[in-house]
Amino acid sequence: MQRVDFDGTFAGWRKEARRLLQAGIAPAQVSWQESRGLGDLFDEPAEATAPPPSGAIRIPPQLAEALTYAACFRSDDRWALLYQVLWRVARGERAAMLAGDEDGSELQRRVKAIRREIHHVHAFLRFRPRAESAGPPAWVAWHQPAHDVLALAAPHFCDRMGNSSWLIATPEAAALWDGQALQLVEPCPAELQQLARQTPEDDDRNAGDELWRAYYRSTFNPARANPRTLRGNMPARFWKDLPEGPLIPALLSEARAGAQRLAQAEAVGRQGGREVLIAAERAQPERPLPTTLDECRRCELWEKATQPVAGEGPRTARILLLGEQPGDQEDLAGRPFVGPAGQVLMAALAEAGLARSEVFLTNAVKHFKWIPQGRRRKHVTPGPEIAPCRYWLEQELRDIQPTVVVALGSTALEALLKRKPRGLAQFMGRPLRLDERWIIATYHPSYILRTPDAEQQEQARQALVAALREARTLAAENEDEG
Repeated sequence: MQRVDFDGTFAGWRKEARRLLQAGIAPAQVSWQESRGLGDLFDEPAEATAPPPSGAIRIPPQLAEALTYAACFRSDDRWALLYQVLWRVARGERAAMLAGDEDGSELQRRVKAIRREIHHVHAFLRFRPRAESAGPPAWVAWHQPAHDVLALAAPHFCDRMGNSSWLIATPEAAALWDGQALQLVEPCPAELQQLARQTPEDDDRNAGDELWRAYYRSTFNPARANPRTLRGNMPARFWKDLPEGPLIPALLSEARAGAQRLAQAEAVGRQGGREVLIAAERAQPERPLPTTLDECRRCELWEKATQPVAGEGPRTARILLLGEQPGDQEDLAGRPFVGPAGQVLMAALAEAGLARSEVFLTNAVKHFKWIPQGRRRKHVTPGPEIAPCRYWLEQELRDIQPTVVVALGSTALEALLKRKPRGLAQFMGRPLRLDERWIIATYHPSYILRTPDAEQQEQARQALVAALREARTLAAENEDEG
């Protein structure tokens, strides 16, 4: 067994590993002994076009990167694993660096852990200001990473903090930035640890901590509190070093104890003031306006629909028939009213003395809302999607300028009235004047198909035909007046 003493850095390990490889010494014959210090992480790679020096060892660039990251993983066998993988790859076993291999799987697991820990440093490190009279560094931070990632994580803050001087101290190492150059020190001196962790009562950084806590309280939503997810995204080991950390257990406890049912923090609930009612369409989040229906992302229905279904018909139509939403066949064909309900509607149009080519056909919601039911796609009545999709309906109404709009069902009527009607029956047989056009409410053709009783089905069909006849009469009267 050959004992290899080195300075505990990746650069020091790499120098010794190169020597061992050239000497043909197998991993099982090596015992790695380190005395921790901090040097360069790695040298600049040679140009691809430069000829390799005599005895040089060529390895894939992705392995060099993986070894650099895995070298930060705290484990008794960290250097032994790196040399094991390097030895095998240098002898042509490229699988040794891949996840399908036993050694490669462990290597990739450690690389993933280091990348995650670097993200934790970037996300959960909090700088605190020092008094101007104290001199540099102007900002200090204390962090306790699970692995030796400070050298890889610290350069991120050079760009982020600009010319401001700062110190990041950990139990193992420290990073100092003077606005121009980054210095890494290992081990971290006790005075730097004390400086980063010190929080005297008269220090300005306490005010900054209170701002963090006030911000966190105001944004914490107990109705959406999920302790498991929170701990997964913000591990509890970081809480003690975060300004907002001491608040988290109490906020989670309050959420479980009842604040979750109120959907607001207790402090917010105690505030006085009037209750403000907001229209559903105004409560929608701000989204950029799409220029075409194909680009529409105003609600989530587009994710499961085959395609949006736009209105169809002459741009000069005096009658607009407004349905609820595309069905299964409409979603596949990209045209409104081509399925079974469409056949019922076409028959009713013909009985009322109208043709499909004379009317404009569209829906209140342009994408098909459904849930799986075996091999079928089961229709689901739209609700919150009506308000954001009204953008397209209003555009169609402006373009077509119909004299009469026939609302086929309560969803269509809700889209026109901008409120949920208490019942369709109170509007049927009573044309409503709205925005200088007539609104006629009647049954949707799909209701006729779903009605099991033959007598009720016929009554609903006759009501649909009567509404279409009335729409034809009102449209004709408007033309005569014009």
